[in-house]
Amino acid sequence: MERYIQAGATAVLIGESRFGMRQPGDIIQSQLKEAVSTAHRLGAKAYINMNKLFRNDELGSLPEYLTLVKEAEADAIVFGDPAVLMNVRQYAPGMTLHWNAEMTGTNSAAASYWGRRGASRAVIARELNEEEIADLKSKVEMEVQIQVHGTTNIYHSHRNLVQSYLEHLGREASLVRRGADNGLFLVESERPDEKFPVYEDENGTHVMSPDDICLLEALPELITANVDSLYIEALLKSDEYNETVLRSYRQALELWKQNPNNFKFDPDWLTNIQQLQNPDRELGFGFLYKEQVY
Repeated sequence: MERYIQAGATAVLIGESRFGMRQPGDIIQSQLKEAVSTAHRLGAKAYINMNKLFRNDELGSLPEYLTLVKEAEADAIVFGDPAVLMNVRQYAPGMTLHWNAEMTGTNSAAASYWGRRGASRAVIARELNEEEIADLKSKVEMEVQIQVHGTTNIYHSHRNLVQSYLEHLGREASLVRRGADNGLFLVESERPDEKFPVYEDENGTHVMSPDDICLLEALPELITANVDSLYIEALLKSDEYNETVLRSYRQALELWKQNPNNFKFDPDWLTNIQQLQNPDRELGFGFLYKEQVY
């Protein structure tokens, strides 16, 4: 967390898998106050990830955790489940809320609905293109966040996800272990050269995208669209890779701030990332310029 802030992050998303899905690493309850304090000391904000869908037997742990989050003076709670919102009102009143409903954050009406209930930011779906992002932002009175780099989650379930996903595909597919780290991948017979990483945590199994989003070259367009927050996904990447990505985006953003009218993209920003990029995973613009990528 400290290294990412020093590399250019102005906020970090932290937490543990009891409350948040797809955490690259857990900052457990006893470490939370120190982590938030450290982020603040380094000039960054600390957002608490509580984006999972909760079951009834898990609700009892929310009051204690939310009380701790408020006492730690975290800057915001990222949520998707209304159960979190209801408990925040009672046990952490006044906490800043960021609504993140993963793939369902696709329109301004839904974002505004949660804005009227206390959310100050909407994390919008990665499936929206540039025109849709700008249109949504123009119609809401709240901050908007998009993912600009890294892998994305394309399928998740609490149940036996592997079998469910294979049935969902309705075509031949298999799970294989490949690479030096013996990673688990889903490979479809129709697309044998594409490997979908399978990531497992306490919340189930997650099928991730075969390629990585990279919107570094599109930053001027996103800034012009008044996007408020740019998110870099650290999952399944090395610290060195993530630090390099953060430095490149930070350098680009700072140069834009200095002189927007004469901004010129430096190819070295992208080259530095490409040198560390897994050759099996392409860097692309995701849905920014088209309707479908998977």
